[in-house]
Amino acid sequence: MNPSIKIFSGTGTQSVSNKIAERFGTALGKINIQKFSDGEIQTVYMESIRGDYVFLIQSTNAPSDNLMELLLMIDAARRASAYKIVVVMPYYGYARQDRKDKPRVAIGSKLIANLLVAAGANRIITMDLHAPQIQGYFDIPVDHLDSSAIFIPYIEKLKLKNLTFAAPDVGSTNRVREIASYFNTDMVICDKHRKRANEIASMVVIGDVKDRSIVLIDDICDTGGTLAKAAGLLMEKGARSVRALCTHPVLSGKAYENIENSVLDELVVCDTIPLKRQSSKIKCLSVADLFAIAIRNAYENRSITSLFIHSQLKAKREERQ
Repeated sequence: MNPSIKIFSGTGTQSVSNKIAERFGTALGKINIQKFSDGEIQTVYMESIRGDYVFLIQSTNAPSDNLMELLLMIDAARRASAYKIVVVMPYYGYARQDRKDKPRVAIGSKLIANLLVAAGANRIITMDLHAPQIQGYFDIPVDHLDSSAIFIPYIEKLKLKNLTFAAPDVGSTNRVREIASYFNTDMVICDKHRKRANEIASMVVIGDVKDRSIVLIDDICDTGGTLAKAAGLLMEKGARSVRALCTHPVLSGKAYENIENSVLDELVVCDTIPLKRQSSKIKCLSVADLFAIAIRNAYENRSITSLFIHSQLKAKREERQ
């Protein structure tokens, strides 16, 4: 007899958590998360989870309370004798700090991995890590979901003429190449140089974009500066239209203004992080179905290979042959 499954949500992801639980076919478990007057967080499960398969949904975007809340949820579940604790992180915060790119800096993404495991996590389910090698920071299973399963059907519905994909920076090249391969079309690269974080000094386009319908692909949209500059440069080079698809809508600082004042037709994001406000140029697609399938397959010890782009690519190649 399999252990019962229970799904709980942190306060930072209530909306998407409700959708995931609904798609899975259950209600979210009862948990009380409160703050004392000094800001200290306390988590209390309001129902027994002894011997249960517990899934905890929480993205670790700013503020850092989201991360602390998740760690306390894990610890409380472990001390309440949960059978297995699976952390579902639609957005893995601090993923951009994946290496020492200068002296005397922390490797934040490795620290987060250590904290999650030390707290008691048995498995991680996440999406579009900024650096896929972060999976290697864990000595527990990591299911790394791919937003292409959401974005590819959306792109197909657009039926764009002269479709070309663009990487807004060199770091996105592999992700964009895979999607371009799926559509059997070209890709270009916007090579940027930064003076400091969130500030672009220069950018050049590598490849032909004249009269092309450009789709920029990236994992994170933070201030929106890179996307706005890339879109403007692509239009200057003769592109017919430019739109962007980014998984995680961090959207900090003047991001909304940058996007709304840009030449982008639209910015399509996922609900891994709740939007701070609505915008006529920003469209949000839900990850709920994808995560609900991943949770069910993890619970039933079934493969989740079909959720990855390499599986879709294989099927597409067989279809072409």
